[in-house]
Amino acid sequence: MPGTTEQNAVEKMESPQYAEENQQLVKELFRYDRQLKLLGREGQRKLKEATVLVAGIGGLGGTAALYLAAAGIGKLILAHEGIIQLPDLNRQILMDSARVGEERMAAAEESLKRVNPEVIIEGHNARITLAESGSWVRAADIVIDARYDFPERYALNHLCVTAGKPMVEAAMYGFEVSLTTIVPGATPCLACLYPERPQEWEPLGFPVLGATSGLAGCLAALEAVKWITGVGRPFINVMHRFNTLNMSNYVVSLRSNPDCVCCKNV
Repeated sequence: MPGTTEQNAVEKMESPQYAEENQQLVKELFRYDRQLKLLGREGQRKLKEATVLVAGIGGLGGTAALYLAAAGIGKLILAHEGIIQLPDLNRQILMDSARVGEERMAAAEESLKRVNPEVIIEGHNARITLAESGSWVRAADIVIDARYDFPERYALNHLCVTAGKPMVEAAMYGFEVSLTTIVPGATPCLACLYPERPQEWEPLGFPVLGATSGLAGCLAALEAVKWITGVGRPFINVMHRFNTLNMSNYVVSLRSNPDCVCCKNV
């Protein structure tokens, strides 16, 4: 004869599995105690169940990934090619001086796991391409574009538009930070904003101060947290520009290009 509902509940509470799950819950509540006052338990649950693709884990993307991991994001998908080089270390906080010459992605994964061992990390030692990166975008709830060159940014924009995934478009140059969140079908896409790649752009030659790229990364992480939890209002249909030298800022209204080759049919 099956037990009563009350008996079943008692047996469940006394089971080792329940004790382990309860212990994990207590641990999570304690870890995120300070931000639960802002996001609530429902917001924290949404973070735990969410997946974020961070394209580029340099000074901007690495900072964004770090704070997403610290906030309790469930899964991070990371993409960045190559090895650690000495000039990276003025800004790339996931890297390590002792590992110069080693693969960048392995160092990043270890750094993030030290911050929060609960986060699931899927790392790809690769660039963003139309051929290879589509599944990463489709698996994410939101994407952070932190790539340093325009071809990859355009490819990521195309993949996000095709998959209908929101993309935080974060960038910095010198002492200036730019930020907007692109939502396919609701906002202009990157190709609307920049129809052609600037001819003078040198992806590995522009000036970078770590504090500026870190600020951009923090803002990008905050945009992702806002989108996932529903707290606050993301920067959609506007671009925020912030000059760190004199603390001036302004917001530019954005409009879709009806002839955009990427999103006009969305």
